[in-house]
Amino acid sequence: MTRIAIIIGSTRPGRNGEAVARWVLEHAQQRDGVEYELVDLADWNLPHLDEPMPAAAGQYANDHTKAWAAKIAEFDGYLFVTPEYNHSTSGALKNAIDFVGAEWYNKAAGFVSYGVFGGARAVEHLRLVLSQLQVATVSAFVGLSLAHDFENWTLKPGADKAAGLTPLFDQLESWSAALATVRQGEQEEDAAA
Repeated sequence: MTRIAIIIGSTRPGRNGEAVARWVLEHAQQRDGVEYELVDLADWNLPHLDEPMPAAAGQYANDHTKAWAAKIAEFDGYLFVTPEYNHSTSGALKNAIDFVGAEWYNKAAGFVSYGVFGGARAVEHLRLVLSQLQVATVSAFVGLSLAHDFENWTLKPGADKAAGLTPLFDQLESWSAALATVRQGEQEEDAAA
C-alpha cells in the first residue's frame, strides 16, 4: 500500500500548521488504497543541522538523524504543510529536509501552504530544494489565505479549498505509486551488481 506522510512544516508556538494538517488528514483518510500519516516536526526536536558529513554521503552520526532518516524512508510520498515566512518556507522544515539525503530520492511530494498570500512562494522554494533531492513535485497544490481561509486565526476553509485537495491527492498518490517502481528497479540493480 502506498504510504504518504503529511509533514507539519512549522514548529512555532501558536502555529496554524497543525490545524491545517489535521484538516488535510481528515480528507485524506477518506481515500482508498493509500495510507496517510501525520509527521509533526515539533515531535522530532531536530537541532540545527549538526551532522559532520553531508546528507548525500548517507553516513549519519547522530541518533536523532538516524531516527529521522528511518521515519522518512518509511514513505512513498510526502505532503508538506508549509507556512510562508518572509517569502519562503520555515527554517525548521528546510532544516529537516537537509538532514537526510537518499531517504527522499525518487519519491513524490505535494503541498498545502498557508500565509498572507496563500503560501505560494514557500511552495516554489520547496520545489527547488526538493528537485535537488530527486523528489518529483506535483503541480496541484492548495494555498490557504490567512485573510480568507482563517477567522480570528482559526482555520475556516471554503468548499473550494476542500475540493482542491482531490486533484492534489490524485496526483500525489499516482506519482508516489509510480516512483515505487523506480526505487524497486534501483534496488534490483544494486542487488545484481
